[in-house]
Amino acid sequence: MDAQQVFTYGQQSLYILLMVSAPMLLTVLAVGLIVSIFQAATQIHESTLSFVPKIVAAVAVLAIAGPWMLTTLVEFVQRTLQAIPSVVG
Repeated sequence: MDAQQVFTYGQQSLYILLMVSAPMLLTVLAVGLIVSIFQAATQIHESTLSFVPKIVAAVAVLAIAGPWMLTTLVEFVQRTLQAIPSVVG
């Protein structure tokens, strides 16, 4: 295994990580921004007001995109494990 293969596997891993985590992170970011604007406009600074909508949004995204996320990760792990004999030998 040479350095180019190591960098390729690292690049693929980071790409999969970003692709799988993006729906959850972007949704929670958007909900947090909306809640923060609402809190600033109404001057209600309750900590649960910012926490509960984020949790609900994260669970909703996980319910909707969870199967795709899991399938993507399983396929990547399978490809990586199947590539071990060709990389080592």
